[in-house]
Amino acid sequence: MTVYGYARVSSKDQSLASQDAELRQAGCAQIFAEKVSGARTERKELARALKRLADGDVLIVTRLDRLARSTRDLLNIIDAVAKAGATFKSIHDAWADTTTPHGKLMLTILGGLAEFERSLILARTAYGVKRAKERGVKFGRPTALTAYQRQEARQRLEAGESQSDIARTFGVSQATISRLLPSPFDGVAA
Repeated sequence: MTVYGYARVSSKDQSLASQDAELRQAGCAQIFAEKVSGARTERKELARALKRLADGDVLIVTRLDRLARSTRDLLNIIDAVAKAGATFKSIHDAWADTTTPHGKLMLTILGGLAEFERSLILARTAYGVKRAKERGVKFGRPTALTAYQRQEARQRLEAGESQSDIARTFGVSQATISRLLPSPFDGVAA
């Protein structure tokens, strides 16, 4: 079992010294430290620490805000720690300690709440989209051609004009014009 530490400060002007001292006092054999905003998802030293973890290891931070900026981010990182067979501990956040049954329970509850919140957000979004569609709101990219232009392009295609010439006159891609052609699968039962 190896105890690893992770320390982070948000700017180059800040010092890692106090975190480093606390992590060494907690018994960390190696400390992964970086000066980067926690809002950035790409944190090289955190990625290195997570790759290094093996069965029975412990990853320690001084405070949760040094590790993650959101509940979802925290749960994803702790999940990665657990998948490596390791445990997690925060020195100043005693409830965030997967080395104890109580800490595991608290993080499980937190994970359940985050999942519940996510399902509520998805439900509200789906309801909002449904209501918007009922009001006639169109989603997706606007059409490149008006109904009149589409009709004219189809007539020109039927007359034998090339797709690329028609596309050039309307200032659209050839693919836009090719989508105006009937599909060979139209009318075929599945």
